[in-house]
Amino acid sequence: MSTVVEQRGLESAPAAESPRRRRLLGLAGLVALLAVAAVLSLVVGARALTPAEVWQGLFGDPGTDQRLTEITLIVQTLRIPRTILAIVAGIALGAAGALIQGHTRNPIADTGLLGVNAGASFAVVLAVYLFGLGNPLQYMWFAFIGTAVAGVAVFGLSSLGRGAGNPLTLVLAGQGVTVFLASMTVAVALSDTQSLDVLRFWNAGSVQGVGYDVIGVAAIFVVVGLVLAVVNTPTINLLNLGDDVARGLGVNIAAGRTIGVLAVTLLAGAATAACGPIAFLGLMVAHVARWLTGPDYRWLVPFAGLLGGVVLLVCDIAGRLVVRPAELQAGIVVALLGAPFFAALVWLGKFRQA
Repeated sequence: MSTVVEQRGLESAPAAESPRRRRLLGLAGLVALLAVAAVLSLVVGARALTPAEVWQGLFGDPGTDQRLTEITLIVQTLRIPRTILAIVAGIALGAAGALIQGHTRNPIADTGLLGVNAGASFAVVLAVYLFGLGNPLQYMWFAFIGTAVAGVAVFGLSSLGRGAGNPLTLVLAGQGVTVFLASMTVAVALSDTQSLDVLRFWNAGSVQGVGYDVIGVAAIFVVVGLVLAVVNTPTINLLNLGDDVARGLGVNIAAGRTIGVLAVTLLAGAATAACGPIAFLGLMVAHVARWLTGPDYRWLVPFAGLLGGVVLLVCDIAGRLVVRPAELQAGIVVALLGAPFFAALVWLGKFRQA
């Protein structure tokens, strides 16, 4: 009898390892795809560069050669920062999109659902209107503060009343805060030309023209948010069984959702503060990641993060080509891609429970 049990155990072990092996290979494939997109980001632009020229721009000494000096300036000052920011912001928004869908159990949830984008936009407009700030590093901090305040407000409102802690209550509170802040943003922007100009460019969602100082600050918050997200994934798996079941399994629901909201705020807030609001990205990649991995958030969140980095980087590259020699902001390209993706999900009835 024991021999039969041992044989069955040995037969089931390879079957159990197979999905894990496929997921690990999938992660490796996404990392390779992200690396290829990063190389293309350095090569493609208003002025196309060969890989050899990019190499010279990265490691060569231009000396007095005017051409090499120009190439070095393009690569090191323009293309490397925007490539890094696209990767950092894409990973952050992708992971945040998966998290928010998991916590709200809403397959059409996006990072804007918690008032993240609206809070950041209102804070930026207010900073420019009240203090006349024009440096991205300056109003980035206000954007992040606005994101955090909006997240806390949504979480606080959803914790009140009879529906406290319910995912539907969280969604409704998020929509209420978003509409209010969006109205206030428009009211302030229309009363001040400088605020309107800053908001008009910032709202497009661009990874262009941001320095290493802004990227460094955003990356710190993204790293902290990713750590919290990874820690939170087992809790999301249990919460998706239902609050009663999760509570019966010993899950502290309030603490789990608090960590989740904090992770979303850090990830989406840092990305939004650095490059402006980018719609649909988290929604798209979370669905693709769920199709690739299944509902296990321990795998879904890393897949969604890497997919977010790839998609945002590819959209930024496409934006440099479609209206060449001018450029189309990455946020606009993502929206142009995300709107039909969203419509296709509705038409095909492919929304799956998060």
